[in-house]
Amino acid sequence: MTVSTILKKTIFTSSVVFCFINSGLAQSGNYNSLAGQQVNNNLNTITTAVPFLIITPDSRAGGMGDAGVASSPDVNSIHWNASKLAFVDKKMGIGVSYTPWLRALVPDINLAYLSWYYKTKKRGTVAASLRYFSLGDITFTDINGNTIGQFRPNEYAIDVAYGVKLAKQFSVGGAVRFINSNLTGGTFVDGAATKPGRAVAVDISALWRNDKIRLSGKQKAIAAIGLNISNIGSKVSYSDRVSNGIASSNFLPINMRLGASLTFEMDDYNSISIEVDANKLLVPTPPVYKHNIVTDTSGVQVDKGVLYDASGSPVVLLGKDPNRGITEGIFGSFNDAPGGTKEELREINYGVGLEYWYNKLFAVRAGYFYESPYKGNRKFFTLGAGVKYNVFGLDFAYLIPTQQRNPLENTLRFTLTFDFDAFKAQNEATGE
Repeated sequence: MTVSTILKKTIFTSSVVFCFINSGLAQSGNYNSLAGQQVNNNLNTITTAVPFLIITPDSRAGGMGDAGVASSPDVNSIHWNASKLAFVDKKMGIGVSYTPWLRALVPDINLAYLSWYYKTKKRGTVAASLRYFSLGDITFTDINGNTIGQFRPNEYAIDVAYGVKLAKQFSVGGAVRFINSNLTGGTFVDGAATKPGRAVAVDISALWRNDKIRLSGKQKAIAAIGLNISNIGSKVSYSDRVSNGIASSNFLPINMRLGASLTFEMDDYNSISIEVDANKLLVPTPPVYKHNIVTDTSGVQVDKGVLYDASGSPVVLLGKDPNRGITEGIFGSFNDAPGGTKEELREINYGVGLEYWYNKLFAVRAGYFYESPYKGNRKFFTLGAGVKYNVFGLDFAYLIPTQQRNPLENTLRFTLTFDFDAFKAQNEATGE
């Protein structure tokens, strides 16, 4: 077995294990008497199914610290904020993005993204996208190490969206998403049959945008504030296994993104934009479970592990039971962290991005992303560039981690866009 196969198998196994084990049990190392003191000093990450849905798919936002909820509208707005589509100034556009994943270690894991929009004669814009995440070839083995088959795990999501202006400076948008996650190919795990995880989700978004701000002299500015709540939908299950009367299923990465941008048009050739995004997952935070502490014959206290109630469910010591419905999980996500308000604030991560355009032909970008050390510790700088030439546009992004390693380090991502208005104008000019 090659090293790459072993590595990918480890990544794959971790994903499958998550489907069957309650992530909250990761807190089992806390003694009851010390739980209150330790909870704000422990790693307590939030895990969900299909995390590929919140990976930045395009290189423009990828070069700006993963910020994009209030940036100027483009063909990839369906991911960041569907309401931005109402402000596009072109009739139609198509974008193709490619992101190698873990390229420093394996050669065949990648994320591909295809997006499209069309502006109607009314005030709205329709759009669609396809996101495909390939996990490469996996070799399955039994408990004795014997090969039992091979499979290429994959996940994809198909989106349809619409954005419409309700006023000159305000728009709303929505998207419907079908999600398919096939990680096992029907392979049995711990004696239980597995199946593809499927779900349907929606996005709800809004945008305020004012492009008539006048500064000193002829200098103009554009300000925008955007909000997008994405992936509101059913839980995902990879098995029909039932534990204590509850089916094994996991939340989608329901995410609230709030951000603002400000663009300075310094003159007819130069403009610079700054954007700040804040994100929070609207899913339950893993609680701290009560432990069964007993005293042995020598008088020493021994931790027997998590304490279960009469129904077989683990007893929550701090926080709330994560086995909740979708609505309860969303609204409860603001006050269910075992560490209280301090931990809730840690669950917000931030992206800051800068973008400079020269003559609307050449762009340079930079950004920074921050996540609390107690919630995953993702911290990285990003760099990017873009160029437009008649019908085509090409964007690049590069990520530089500052803390732990990142699946996108040492990787060049790119996005190719097509401007059909320019294509039509070019044909008319040549008489074709």
